[in-house]
Amino acid sequence: MEPSNRLSLDEATSLIQSAFAGVGVSGDIALCVARALVAAEAEGQVGHGFSRVEDYAAQVRTGKINANAVVEVHRTGTGSLLADAGFGFAYPALEEIMERGIALAETSGCVTMGVTRSHHCGALSVQVEKLAREGLVTIMVANTPAAMAPYGAKEAVFGTNPIAFAAPRGGRDPLVMDLSLSRVARGKVMSAHKAGKPIPEGWALDAEGKPTTDPEKALAGTMLPIGEAKGTALALMVEILASVMTGASFSSQATSFFKADGPSPGVGQFLIAMKPQDGQFAERLEELLSLIETQEGARLPGSRRSSAIREAQANGIDVPVRYIDALRKLAEGGT
Repeated sequence: MEPSNRLSLDEATSLIQSAFAGVGVSGDIALCVARALVAAEAEGQVGHGFSRVEDYAAQVRTGKINANAVVEVHRTGTGSLLADAGFGFAYPALEEIMERGIALAETSGCVTMGVTRSHHCGALSVQVEKLAREGLVTIMVANTPAAMAPYGAKEAVFGTNPIAFAAPRGGRDPLVMDLSLSRVARGKVMSAHKAGKPIPEGWALDAEGKPTTDPEKALAGTMLPIGEAKGTALALMVEILASVMTGASFSSQATSFFKADGPSPGVGQFLIAMKPQDGQFAERLEELLSLIETQEGARLPGSRRSSAIREAQANGIDVPVRYIDALRKLAEGGT
């Protein structure tokens, strides 16, 4: 088993913030990114947590990530907003547009929020939960660099293009669902590659279109979609909302989230947040969810996530020592 140390969530956040400060990211932005990565780590999305820091730092150094970009948010309609991330981190743009969106949803009832010229946005669940805690039913989609071929083809056109959904529950944690349209998130393949571990069969194909358990070959090939043709149809839907609607790069145009060379990926994110109009929403939602919870063997989507977050809040998270050492080196200005 890989050696690790247990850190509290505050300690983990401080460590990541210091690492980004060490490569020239301003305090507020470094903290914003650190919070998002630790939140993903806490819910068990390790492919969107500590494993991303060194890649982000390398891209900051080459200018692929405009680390201190100034986010510009424009109101593009009665209930619509568009944020230009300026080829910087996605997280500050999402934070700013959601703050504006929450206020707008109070008066308009429904708001759309697009982010353009953006970067990797991590675990979408982290973002939609924030809006659900403000009483908003939320859908979020994001396009990512091409990693998945149209069904029946070999050349990647779509990213893993995740979808997330969250709904508020009175007095309880929101219902949160987050899924990649590939069978697993590509970040899990990258994590396996960094750890020198094989991936399970059925996750990916190599460059020749053959099944592989080698993460390096998988990263050079394509990810398999969920639901076969249905998965790639959903990926197209996400692509339209996240890139066409926002003016962001298509997945096929976007450069890697992992490599430091090349231009910024310039991808997009798109959110729809709705204020429930039915005064009985909370009661009706609980009535619906009880049909699932009362069945033996069934569980609500996101229930394991909620348990993981509670455990992390109470007892911290186990972080591989190799990440801790690497981040301390970055904080000291090393490479």
